[in-house]
Amino acid sequence: MSTFKYWVQAARLRTLPLSVSGIIVGSSLAAYNGFFDWQIFIFAILTTISLQVLSNFANDYGDGVKGTDNEDRIGPKRALQSGNISAEQMLEAIKKNILVCIVLSLGLIYSAFGSKHLVYALVFFVIGLLSIYAAIKYTMGSNAYGYKGLGDVFVFLFFGLVSVIGSYVLYSKQIDHVTFLPACTLGLLSAAVLNLNNMRDIDSDRKAEKNTLVVKLGSEKAKKYHYFLIVSAIISSVLFGILYYNSVFNLLFFIAYIPLFLHLKKVKNNTEPVALDPELKKLALTTFLLAILLAVGHLL
Repeated sequence: MSTFKYWVQAARLRTLPLSVSGIIVGSSLAAYNGFFDWQIFIFAILTTISLQVLSNFANDYGDGVKGTDNEDRIGPKRALQSGNISAEQMLEAIKKNILVCIVLSLGLIYSAFGSKHLVYALVFFVIGLLSIYAAIKYTMGSNAYGYKGLGDVFVFLFFGLVSVIGSYVLYSKQIDHVTFLPACTLGLLSAAVLNLNNMRDIDSDRKAEKNTLVVKLGSEKAKKYHYFLIVSAIISSVLFGILYYNSVFNLLFFIAYIPLFLHLKKVKNNTEPVALDPELKKLALTTFLLAILLAVGHLL
């Protein structure tokens, strides 16, 4: 296999649909209210993808050098773990990716605000720096927040609130209450994806002293927390559908509840962490499906 293919694997392209879900929803809400701009949308998507790839590289490096990724880990082998990419090569790629993120963030900020909204530009520049920091520090360094059970909080904030509300503000230059419930919905579902990943890896994480929230809670309480995340996401999206109802098309995203309920049943009946691995992809794609249906349904 060529080196390029190893880098593509390390970028974990399957994580990208989930990462852009909030941008899609925030952009659709802005379009409905007459604020949409293609240039902003393209920059927002590219910036988000670059941040997700940075996060994936940083997670690979952080867990790899700490020895968390070992023979006990369930799921596909990561780049450092398999030896396909060295720690030095990955660290260099992370540094280059940070530069890409900064350039794309500046392009996004300029396309959204130009020189007329300096306060907004400064706020989003800070948000961009915080996003880069969050992408790196999940597993990298001695104070990685992912090893302290704080990953869920950061995922909720950045995949939910920042992604949906932030993208809407990029277009409209204002905060609108219409974004709050969808932001919470996607934040909760994204946290559920992380929680499921940590439920799958509970044994290897515990051995490696990676104290995720799942490790702290234990398997049974982690299941109940998982139910809470998904049921809360469903409730917040139902409230959105009711409060902002204009036509039956607005409720298209209800279709995504079918795989969500099937997923909850699978988790409830699960007794072996390894069996949760296929559910990760299903839950991430279901979240993306809900985002697409909510966006399209709101515009119809």
